[in-house]
Amino acid sequence: MRVFVTGATGFVGSAVVRELLDAGHQVVGLVRSDASASALAATGAEVHRGSLEDLESLHRGVAMADGVIHTAFIHDFTQFEKSCEIERVALGAIGDALAGSNRPLVVTSGTGLLASGRLATEEDANTSIFPRVVSEKTTEALAARGINASVLRLPPTVHGNGDHGFVPILINLAREKGESAYVGNGDNRWPAVHRLDAARLYRLALEKSTGGVRYHAVAEEGVPFRDIATLIGRHLDLPVVSKTPEEASAHFGWFAHFTQIDNHVSSARTRAQLGWKPQQVELIDDLGQGHYFNQ
Repeated sequence: MRVFVTGATGFVGSAVVRELLDAGHQVVGLVRSDASASALAATGAEVHRGSLEDLESLHRGVAMADGVIHTAFIHDFTQFEKSCEIERVALGAIGDALAGSNRPLVVTSGTGLLASGRLATEEDANTSIFPRVVSEKTTEALAARGINASVLRLPPTVHGNGDHGFVPILINLAREKGESAYVGNGDNRWPAVHRLDAARLYRLALEKSTGGVRYHAVAEEGVPFRDIATLIGRHLDLPVVSKTPEEASAHFGWFAHFTQIDNHVSSARTRAQLGWKPQQVELIDDLGQGHYFNQ
């Protein structure tokens, strides 16, 4: 297939590009900068200049493709609602360009927005009012129009070399505060997946596309947050401490909410439907290799 990939040079997107190319697909990647264009071209993928805000560039990218994988998002948390609105409009434009065909679209969402405190499955609709849910809601609307659109939910922790997500935030906070912390007894759980396993799932979701389906890129259903904090403390030679919910806000700042979510998530249905079997190192073992702690 000839696949149009947004976010093609990001942490997840670049792994998706490599996975697609290695499987024999052609890749056209959306890039904004000269540096990203050079990095993408070096992989053997085709460069397509544009952005999520340039709807014409999205239309052109989709027009030349047999399928689309959408991993891009503008991570500007100072204008978060604006970024979510850009996401909504961009997905609408991609959907319009796919209308009338059966070409697949795989859109990135997250498990962290699902209801906490119980095992969540692919059948669970996302009822969150958090603005980031727009990608999933828009994809569902596209599928209702007959577009072959599916959702792939990533866990809070997509780990591997080059990770700049939640775990690096925790490491930097521990360095800054002089202690590695968790909230309460730290039994709340974060699901996890290695980015190479996630990339394989994107490919399978594209190749075996079924519109209106949700997939969970979850290799580990829930790693106790305390275990993550303990390993960070050990590597940085810092004390590992518990914070009350009231203390968490002062310690973690804007990140306090994410440290307390109990995001226990199953991927059993995804594995059965697509034959997906995670093969990479698990989160704690990945952290134990030390590359997360190289300044």
